[in-house]
Amino acid sequence: MEYILKNGIVYDPANGVNGEKKDIMFKDDKIVDSVSDNAKVIDVTDKIVMPAGVDIHAHIAGPKLVVGRLYRPEDSRRGVTQKTAHEKGESGFSIPSCPTTGYRYSRMGYGTVCEAAMPPLEAKHTHEEINTIPNIDVAPLPLFGNNWVVMEYAKENKIDELAAYVSAWLKLSKGYGIKIVNPCGTEAWGWGMNVHGYDDSAPYFDVTSRQVVRALTKVNEKLGLPHSIHIHPNDLGHPGNTGTTIETLASVKDIAKSTLPSASIRDQVMHCTHLQFHSYTGTSWKNAGSGAPDVAKFINHNKYLTGDVGQVTFDETTTMTADGPMEYDLYKLSGLKWANKDVECETGSGIIPCIYSPKNPVNTLQWAVGLELFLLINDPWQLCLTTDSPNGGPFIRYPRVISWLMSNKRRMEMIENREVHKWAEKRTTLATLDREYDFNDIAIITRAAPAKIDGYTDRGALTPGFKADIAVYDIKPNEFDPSRNPKEVEKAFSRALYTIKDGQILVKDGEIVQTKPSHTIWTNVTGLEDQEAKVIEDIMPFFKQYYSVKWSNYKVHDHYVPNPIKIDVPVK
Repeated sequence: MEYILKNGIVYDPANGVNGEKKDIMFKDDKIVDSVSDNAKVIDVTDKIVMPAGVDIHAHIAGPKLVVGRLYRPEDSRRGVTQKTAHEKGESGFSIPSCPTTGYRYSRMGYGTVCEAAMPPLEAKHTHEEINTIPNIDVAPLPLFGNNWVVMEYAKENKIDELAAYVSAWLKLSKGYGIKIVNPCGTEAWGWGMNVHGYDDSAPYFDVTSRQVVRALTKVNEKLGLPHSIHIHPNDLGHPGNTGTTIETLASVKDIAKSTLPSASIRDQVMHCTHLQFHSYTGTSWKNAGSGAPDVAKFINHNKYLTGDVGQVTFDETTTMTADGPMEYDLYKLSGLKWANKDVECETGSGIIPCIYSPKNPVNTLQWAVGLELFLLINDPWQLCLTTDSPNGGPFIRYPRVISWLMSNKRRMEMIENREVHKWAEKRTTLATLDREYDFNDIAIITRAAPAKIDGYTDRGALTPGFKADIAVYDIKPNEFDPSRNPKEVEKAFSRALYTIKDGQILVKDGEIVQTKPSHTIWTNVTGLEDQEAKVIEDIMPFFKQYYSVKWSNYKVHDHYVPNPIKIDVPVK
């Protein structure tokens, strides 16, 4: 099939197209620069046309989602809809069912999502859930930061062996890149402890967070993986954690200077997740304040860094993370029900409900800190829109965050009319920031930047030869002032006029009209097969002694990933 999207106002930052009126053409599943006279014309005159959205950090598949659904039936009952001709019934708000996840991303005009925390031991189940999420491609990130083998290699500075281990485990788990969560801290939680600084050691391993992060950064660059390390630093959610965050960001500066991957489009060596949760000053919540200016200043001066925000959206949601001790801290603060899990030899997790209230001073501080980061980090190519879904709020709130970014008027109404607690004005700089994002900026932080940071070479842009992943929104930008119409911005970005994925029209007029199977994106490093075999042989006695599964049952076999997009990365 051939199509022409006719006369749209195109925002395609990767190609330097900023609000130009032009046609976008695609044939089958690819963008093309010309079509035949038989092409079907879709009239989108003066409407916004962008590449389909790319979400760089969300939690949408895996065992922790299952635990959340089981112990939060009150959440699963929200958002329930009946089955239609094209959809199964929907359910869930902060933890939607797998089909619901695909439908809701499609309605917002998204086509690709990074599942940001996959325990290799539980990768089979993660892939089974990905297979039941329609319409979006999913790149799962295996967890490495508290893995026993990783910590031993990092302690001994065995970078070559660690590189072979990571390469092998990406194959075994069908994973995309290296995820690090509270390095050494989640392992400490297995003993009822945590680490509270970048140079604290994991109990019984005599290795520090700094050693683990630096070793995995060196491995990532040695292998030339498409995505940099994807790190959730220590001390998440704790007052005074700004120092730990900046120390972590600074610790890989020498690696950035000495090496950058040659086989990737990216130019960062560290992507820091949900920066909002890592940008607080003070010694307790009584005197806490915003560390956003300091974090933003550091990122503004260091182009080897990127991040996503983890914006709080004032919802009742569910927090879930491999940072188990942090979840226990939240449980002690809130008194709400709490679930905890240890994943043998690899990681752990915790889950609690969370009610973010605009009248609560701490929640308001978190909301304001996220917006400060958006407005203080100068280059939108270094930042991505996320809510750390569902931790700061569900991903369906992205359009609301977009409306806040585009309207200083709306932000000031919330502050001046006391829709939010006075801490927003008293303890942050938000009320002094009048920057407003335009549609091109929005296209960067939701499409072009996350695609580039993830290292994709086939999406995030309307380039001939790229995937025909396209979103059309019912806004005429040349006749519309987003600053004065934030509700209309939210409405338009919540329900795309068209969502096109792999050349197939999945959404029309905000409704699902078709579904398609998802694809799993994973990285296949080639050239280290002998080293991988040697590492597996070396660790097999450890595996047999400490793991409760047999080696033959550990691997994610090909039938678990029926629709793979395999990214081959040759290493000399």
